[in-house]
Amino acid sequence: MIEPMHKQIPVSRQCELLGLGRSTLYYQASGDDALNERLMRLIDEQHLQTPFYGVEQMRLHLNRLLAAEGVTVNPKRVRRLMRLMGLEAIYPKPRLSRQNPEHTVYPYLLKDLTIDRPDHVWCTDITYIPMHRGWVYLVAVMDWFSRYVLAWEVSITLEASFCVDALKRALAMGTPAIFNSDQGSQFTSQAFTNVLREADIRISMDGRGRVYDNIFVERLWRSVKYEEVYLHDYQTVAEAVAGLGRYFAFYNHARPHQAFGGLTPAEMYGLATPPWPVPSMNREGEATRSAASSLALRAPSEAAEQPETIHLNSTQCAPS
Repeated sequence: MIEPMHKQIPVSRQCELLGLGRSTLYYQASGDDALNERLMRLIDEQHLQTPFYGVEQMRLHLNRLLAAEGVTVNPKRVRRLMRLMGLEAIYPKPRLSRQNPEHTVYPYLLKDLTIDRPDHVWCTDITYIPMHRGWVYLVAVMDWFSRYVLAWEVSITLEASFCVDALKRALAMGTPAIFNSDQGSQFTSQAFTNVLREADIRISMDGRGRVYDNIFVERLWRSVKYEEVYLHDYQTVAEAVAGLGRYFAFYNHARPHQAFGGLTPAEMYGLATPPWPVPSMNREGEATRSAASSLALRAPSEAAEQPETIHLNSTQCAPS
């Protein structure tokens, strides 16, 4: 983007036009920065395996992995990186969405509820996505019954706006009876809850410290990271968005789910014709027996809204 040898426009003027400081042009990542990014990737991978690891256990794990390289990590660094990533022990999910005490918190409505149809309950969450240099945050809105990812958004910040954007795009496909989330400030914000209230949607929020209230989104993150993110080394934000776009199209329309007897989320949601009847589901979201008939397919106008396109929040996620 910057051309140091340009004959007509000096470097200082090029930086001014692009809104960059000249120091940014000459900045070189230090070895410490590279180590931190590597440690964050290792912490993220291990957190999926052992969410109960606190700072000390994570430090021991990292030091065992890096012992042959002569690298030693202290607790202060591990604590700082875990806070930066929004990770916390015991509570087995990235706590990227922190509660704001001034926001209204709604009761949890899913206890003992049998979710037996699409658009009965939707859910959402945020996760950390590592890249070659740095990271981004990913939010997704998912139909609980079918596991269909209705919309997703990537951002370089944790502001509520990218969550609101994902919610509005999901609502273009349908309207749930209940919308469930955690108590994070993004989801308790007026900007987010107003959209739900205006659509006459009941709002449900996980209880603090309740591990399995949003379990299906947790399973989605595990699939996304092991089947896509960890297999690639995203160089830029745009590359991460493109990779995630391909994966979600595959996840929704081609990836068979064992819990559905081999059907895909799109078939369970009613956007594609299943090769066999849609199974009945128990309270745990697992197939129990074959239903008499398949779910009726949705109208073509709704099917056309399949989120296979790449969505990049241009105000927050300009390509690197």
